[in-house]
Amino acid sequence: MKLSIKEVVQAIEQFAPLQYQESYDNAGLIFGDPQTAVRNILLTLDATEAVLDEAIEKGCNLIVAHHPIVFGGLKKINGKNYVERVAIKAIKNDIAIYAAHTNLDNVRAGVSHMIAKQLGLVNTRVLAPKLNLLKKLYTFVPTAQLEVVRDAMFEAGAGSIGQYSECSFSSEGAGTFKAGSGTRPFAGEIGSRHTETESKLEVIFPGHFQPAVVSALLAAHPYEEVAYDIISLDNAYPEVGFGLIGDLEVEMDEMSFLEHVKQQMKTGCVRYTPLRGKPVKRVALCGGAGSFLLKTAKSAGADAYVSADFKYHEFFDAENQLIIADVGHFESEQFVVELFYRILTEKFPNFAPLKSTICTNPVNYL
Repeated sequence: MKLSIKEVVQAIEQFAPLQYQESYDNAGLIFGDPQTAVRNILLTLDATEAVLDEAIEKGCNLIVAHHPIVFGGLKKINGKNYVERVAIKAIKNDIAIYAAHTNLDNVRAGVSHMIAKQLGLVNTRVLAPKLNLLKKLYTFVPTAQLEVVRDAMFEAGAGSIGQYSECSFSSEGAGTFKAGSGTRPFAGEIGSRHTETESKLEVIFPGHFQPAVVSALLAAHPYEEVAYDIISLDNAYPEVGFGLIGDLEVEMDEMSFLEHVKQQMKTGCVRYTPLRGKPVKRVALCGGAGSFLLKTAKSAGADAYVSADFKYHEFFDAENQLIIADVGHFESEQFVVELFYRILTEKFPNFAPLKSTICTNPVNYL
């Protein structure tokens, strides 16, 4: 099937919108023309030189990676480091590179979900939900047309709260307007004040849905001039944020749990804090460098926190309230390739991307 880079990008960003990336990040299409037809796709954690050579060998003109190869700005591109050499070779060989990074970390079904799946956690929820992502729209609709307008905004993505959908509130009142010359009023006469039985309709939606929600409102609303207000909310968005917390189906003693983590995360080393002599049932986790969530994990009542890149002094911060299990950065994110594969094959069932066979982990264990 013919597929453009733009279509691949849209499929990934429908799952993990770019609006969910952190301000310091550089997710998105880093090299390449979005209109280019895709020959094949190579999926990887890191777009290294070896992975780029693999893409050339296998005839792939699009690499989809988790970590952006260009993170900070490039002032010069002369090949003095691996980032610049990848940039040069990718451009010379007409290979596009796309990255889904903290946006993929922040979606509930993203990177941390893959760890939770490996460890067999149930009843999971986002550990640190993000703030300021939600908006609320108020509009006023003739009561007889309320359901049509409500359904249109639901269809555009409004009205989801947690695991509930089609959430809204409406209250009835009286609206007034006087149509001026040249108008085509839905009700009433030009030049005369009209009173219409209206319903005030309220819906919540993620901010990046605003263009679609407003477009749906305007298309479905019967009025020539539609009155509506949109406000930003400080509420936490429970579906988006770093990390997850959940429960083991059956509690384990601490050493059995650490062995379980080592086996399931396919790591050569688990660095951990002193044991507490208590069973492990509730587990918090975060893919990548997750030490910044340690306090959150403790406050959430976790018995153990699985993540990576803890510094020496940060291990003291566990304060015997939980066990830290540091599995390594690569190991915590290695299942991203499977996640990319699932996203793309579900969207394009007749297109089979390739999984890189290159282990990009720069850390070795003796």
